[in-house]
Amino acid sequence: MKLSFDKIKKDFGDLRVIEDFSRDFEQGELVALVGPSGCGKSTLLHLAAGLEEPTAGSVLADGQRVKGPNPERTLMFQENALYPWMTLLQNVALALEFQNVDKKQARQQAIEWLDKVKLKGFEDYYPHQVSGGMRQRAALARAFITSPKVLLLDEPFGALDALTRMTLQDVLRQLIREARPTVLLVTHDVDEALFLADRLLVFSKRPATVLKEFKLDSHEKTHDLSEYADMRREILQLLGIQTNQETVSQDETDEVTAGVEA
Repeated sequence: MKLSFDKIKKDFGDLRVIEDFSRDFEQGELVALVGPSGCGKSTLLHLAAGLEEPTAGSVLADGQRVKGPNPERTLMFQENALYPWMTLLQNVALALEFQNVDKKQARQQAIEWLDKVKLKGFEDYYPHQVSGGMRQRAALARAFITSPKVLLLDEPFGALDALTRMTLQDVLRQLIREARPTVLLVTHDVDEALFLADRLLVFSKRPATVLKEFKLDSHEKTHDLSEYADMRREILQLLGIQTNQETVSQDETDEVTAGVEA
């Protein structure tokens, strides 16, 4: 599904958070959005999901104006939002049951998706019985099980440790490669954006405008992002993080950007 933003402005009372934003996002493309705290990145996801309406301009999904939520456009937050009184299997199956899929069929598909995210054997565990990374795997399965055409990810791995985050980035890439949704990813982790994205947009302070757009090579990437060192340095500088070093460590990046409200 092609997702388009046409001359979007968004105000909250007297506060303007987005200023004249226009972009097209193509089917199967993953675009990362990075920028300072409170600049309006998450608001763009809410507009795409139909949870907010623009003050001016329009959001289009395959040429049709977005007027409200639709299961074809799924929004996933940093918090996994699993129901604590349900097993992982029940949580994932529920997404289909909400769409009136037969319970037996929903359960079978949920089992298959939990297997895809490497949770086979944990179907009957409750969220409090598994790690944060495993809960987020279940949340990914729940997001993908409905076959959304647009996937909106709001810092989905921001609360996880670095190693777990990288593992789930690999899982997410594989799922996206298979399902081919259009994906918008809000993240404060520049390395995550470089690893996952086909395009990367760097936003200014509020009200958000695009400072620069980066296109990334489509070839197979690894977590060794040395080939993107110059691009990474430029992105960090656009975000106000000055460095003359070859690279900036992820610890330094996290220290500056921790707690970023997209």
